Amino acid sequence: MSESAHSTVKPVIVRTHLSLFVRDPERSAQFFSDVLDMKITARGAQWVFLSFGQKHHDLALIQADEGAQQGGLGLQHYGLEIKGDVDDLRRLYGMLLSKGVDVVKTTDHKVGLGLYFEDPDGNRFEFFAETVTDDEEGQRVLGEHHAPSEPITLDPLY
Repeated sequence: MSESAHSTVKPVIVRTHLSLFVRDPERSAQFFSDVLDMKITARGAQWVFLSFGQKHHDLALIQADEGAQQGGLGLQHYGLEIKGDVDDLRRLYGMLLSKGVDVVKTTDHKVGLGLYFEDPDGNRFEFFAETVTDDEEGQRVLGEHHAPSEPITLDPLY
């Protein structure tokens, strides 16, 4: 393949999955089943795969080495855009609180609102409700506001 042919090759991503090292894959699988309504699709001695129901797996939970700790480098958070509006986000907030999930922060990103929470191993996730749905407009807004993450008060709905 020529150099110019290589420069025109671009990935076309149709879906993603996340793989996490965790202390206890079974405990973490229970958390994600309960909090995100994921289904366990496969398991082994040191791993569990879960799905939102459209593909074979969206999340892989892998047994971490004994004594492993969260570090300052690596995944900052994994965002999960929700179907729905701000009230749906508020209902999810109430659900997290009722399950005793550690909610880290609620933010205004100017293109949507974020609700950040942690799994049992301290991995951070975000439920995200878009308020700007046009992608071009969203890029403009993010640039104009310098990718904001401004704290907000979001009242949970139960």
